[in-house]
Amino acid sequence: MNENAPIRRAAPKDIYRLAEIEVFNYRLNFYPIFRNDDYYFSELRTDALARDYLERPEWLRQTFVYADPAVKGFIRVNGNQIEKLFVEPVLQGRGIGAQLLDHAVHLCGASCLWALEKNERALGFYARHGFAPTGERKPEEGTAEFLIRLERRAI
Repeated sequence: MNENAPIRRAAPKDIYRLAEIEVFNYRLNFYPIFRNDDYYFSELRTDALARDYLERPEWLRQTFVYADPAVKGFIRVNGNQIEKLFVEPVLQGRGIGAQLLDHAVHLCGASCLWALEKNERALGFYARHGFAPTGERKPEEGTAEFLIRLERRAI
């Protein structure tokens, strides 16, 4: 674990940046799978997502940001489950996601998550960091796609 990583709990000042990173990642990673123009380019908006963060203060309490000095990525952990992990797309591949995941595992006790079955890039990332499919899957609400459950194994 990198003790010097610039990771801190999210603050209200981070809300719009969190929303921006999440929206860009959803469009980049999930639009090619779902191809839903109405959702990805009309409903999924940074202002609406930022409002969701304001209305759900528990999201901020469960979110940690990588800020060096600007917020470059974040992870949300609820209990032992990772709910979100996103890094600014132009900064991916630089170890930011790995540091956030390491933080969640070692400091928050995160040990499981659900990932889109067709998101091969994410599945590869999690596999490299000790997460393996459990065989459990469930439908992604409102779609024909599936999520698979991953649990952290000893590396």
